[in-house]
Amino acid sequence: MSRTLRVVAPIALALSLTGCMGGLLGGGETPPWLLTLTPQAPATENVVRTAGPGEAVTIAVPVIPKEIRTTRVPVHSGPIAIAYVEDLTWVDTPDRLFQDLLSETVTRMTNRVVLDPNQASLDPGLTITGNLTRFGYDEQEGAVIVRYDAAMARAGGSAVTTRRFEAREPADGTAATVAPAINAAANRVAMEAAQWVAGS
Repeated sequence: MSRTLRVVAPIALALSLTGCMGGLLGGGETPPWLLTLTPQAPATENVVRTAGPGEAVTIAVPVIPKEIRTTRVPVHSGPIAIAYVEDLTWVDTPDRLFQDLLSETVTRMTNRVVLDPNQASLDPGLTITGNLTRFGYDEQEGAVIVRYDAAMARAGGSAVTTRRFEAREPADGTAATVAPAINAAANRVAMEAAQWVAGS
């Protein structure tokens, strides 16, 4: 390979990856920063736990509707109109972010061993699935809404319990207020769900 080709190939690859990233984020330019959800439950210093048969908790990635199957934050304006918050982009889609948040919150607030679905072959134990039906800003209410319809299935499928968790936080529709409001609302939902798991 000539020296020219050795220099040009890495540059072409970098430009290609930059273009792909811009496409994945839904725009032509990569945003200056990406946002994520941060757990607000008190952190535990030592997480060394053992689970007997059926005692672990497996938290699945929630099902999400099309309007939030993106790294952008939807703005609901009336029953049918949807836009997106300007200059607000998540580092991943809300289903993955919320699963991570819920898993970490359950770990912090309970004594349960928490598993990812990829580890379910070990012993899924108590399985938490659900639908994350709202995860955005409602213009008419002037607030963000996070709604999680959860289902809890015990080991062996002997019983299934469902419960809806919902939280609202005020915001004005700008990225500066919507982002922290969603983080706060998602944490309230996650902590209530963790208490539900702890009492199972």
